[in-house]
Amino acid sequence: MVTAKSIVEEKLDLEGLMRRSLAGDQASYAQLLRETARLLRPFLARRLGVDSEADDLLQEILISLHKARHTYDGKRPYKPWLYAIARFRLQDHLRAHYADRLRRAEDISDLENILADDVTEAAISYESISGEILKLPAKQATILQLMHRDGYTSKEVAAKLGMTESAVKVAAHRAYKVLRQKLER
Repeated sequence: MVTAKSIVEEKLDLEGLMRRSLAGDQASYAQLLRETARLLRPFLARRLGVDSEADDLLQEILISLHKARHTYDGKRPYKPWLYAIARFRLQDHLRAHYADRLRRAEDISDLENILADDVTEAAISYESISGEILKLPAKQATILQLMHRDGYTSKEVAAKLGMTESAVKVAAHRAYKVLRQKLER
């Protein structure tokens, strides 16, 4: 007969607790679950950081342990078997967590379209500031005219003017900066 004192003495004998619980000893099984939870809490807390997630996952691991207890080989150590189950459940949890975050993430192309719409739907049109554009240095004015009035891309403007695409973009950026300063006044 197993007494409460003998269970406390064998507190760290997890293999013995598991063997007795498989033989039908409910007190040993309850003690095994308590000790298992005590071992796993810091393991999960270090990996998850959020206590509520760690507690939820701990419950899932204990359920998995309960379902898989028939696979335990009494001749082998308990902790490696336990940590294998815990590691697999943790991986499943993290996989589901990050998959959910990916599903909720914004698509970059959607953001680019939104930003492009915001830029192209400005209250200021080319026609409304064409007088200011003509006051810019000739090269900058030509670049803005080709891009905004005629609809050419920076690559096409570069080919027309014999410039590199990056030089066209830099010149356009500088022109925008000057226009912004003039229009803010």
